[in-house]
Amino acid sequence: MSYMMVGTYGPFSSLLDERAMMCFKEATAHFDDFIYTPVAVATQVVSGTNYAFFCDVNSKESSQVYSAMVTIFKPLDGVAGIMDIERLAS
Repeated sequence: MSYMMVGTYGPFSSLLDERAMMCFKEATAHFDDFIYTPVAVATQVVSGTNYAFFCDVNSKESSQVYSAMVTIFKPLDGVAGIMDIERLAS
C-alpha cells in the first residue's frame, strides 16, 4: 500500500492517466514552435494539483531535440496553466 503526504510530490510514473493528459493538453494548447511529448509525470496535491511532466521536446523548425521539466498547476475550478519550463542538461 502506498501513502502520499499532502503537499509533497509523489513518485514519477510513465503511466500518464487521462486526467494528467487532459491537463497537459489544456496548458500547452498554445505552443506553436515546439512539440512537447510527456514521458513521465509526478503530482502534488495542493488546493488543486501541481503536475511535473518530464518531456521530450522537438523543435518544429530544426532537428533540435532535448528534455524539459514542465510544471503545470490545475486549480480545483479553472484552467490549467504553465508554472515553469526548465530545459534539462543532456
